[in-house]
Amino acid sequence: MTPPVLETPRLRLRAHRVEDYPASCAMWASPDVTRYIGGKPSSPQQTWQRLLSYAGHWQLLDFGYWVVEERAGGRFVGELGFANYERDIVASMRGVPELGWALVPEVRGRGYATEALGAAIAWGDVRFPDPRTVCLISPQNAPSIRVAQKVGFAEFARTELGGQTVLLFERIRA
Repeated sequence: MTPPVLETPRLRLRAHRVEDYPASCAMWASPDVTRYIGGKPSSPQQTWQRLLSYAGHWQLLDFGYWVVEERAGGRFVGELGFANYERDIVASMRGVPELGWALVPEVRGRGYATEALGAAIAWGDVRFPDPRTVCLISPQNAPSIRVAQKVGFAEFARTELGGQTVLLFERIRA
C-alpha cells in the first residue's frame, strides 16, 4: 500500500523517501531524541534499517510510519505512525497497532505531536477493525505521556523492555 498523505493546519504526513535519510539520521543521532527511545543515539545503519522497516510495514501490513513535515516550506520535523514490532513483552500488545512518534528537538512545545497524532489516529480509527491501539513510553518521558493522554491514551500496564521499565498505554476507539 502507498501511504496516504494526511494534512493538518500546519503539518503534512507523507511517505518516506530516500531523500529523507539525512534528516532522519540527524534526528535519530540526537541524544535528546533518543534519551527515552533506546537510550542512545542511532547509527546511520540503524536509521537506514528503521527507514526500510517503515516502508516494509506499509507493504506488508497496510499501515506504518509517516514523515512529519511543516506544510509551509516542507521542513522535516519528525516521524510517527503505527507499527507491529512483535515485541517480546506483554501478550496484550500483540497484533494491536502500536503508535509511536519522534520529533526534532527544535519543534517541541509547539503542539506538533498532538496535531500530527490526531491526524494519524483519525486515519487509524477509520482503517483498523480493532478499536484498540497502544503505545509504549518511558516513565521518565513526561512530555510524551502528556501528549498520549491528550489524544486519548491511558496507562494499562508497566513492564520491562531491554532492562528498563516502560509504561504501556491504550486507546479504545469510541
